Amino acid sequence: MSEEYGPDFVSVTDDEGNEFELEHLGTLEQDGRTYMAFVPADMDEDDEDFGLILLKVIQQDGEELLADIDDEQELNAVYERFMEELFEDEEE
Repeated sequence: MSEEYGPDFVSVTDDEGNEFELEHLGTLEQDGRTYMAFVPADMDEDDEDFGLILLKVIQQDGEELLADIDDEQELNAVYERFMEELFEDEEE
């Protein structure tokens, strides 16, 4: 992901109606699905709740939405792949 113009931010709303601002770190395709990685935009890195947020893109009523990854194996596989890609970028 290019940082030429600065980071990308999105607002998401959870099932309870709470809105969050997230910074988009990257997108990847795996097993025919699209996944996106985010970190909280308004949270200090030292906060214990700060961390990587992984969501998958789903189609619902003709719209693309972001959804939680409920399957633990799927989540672990996506996490490992994002870690490889994020650290690969740092090494270059």
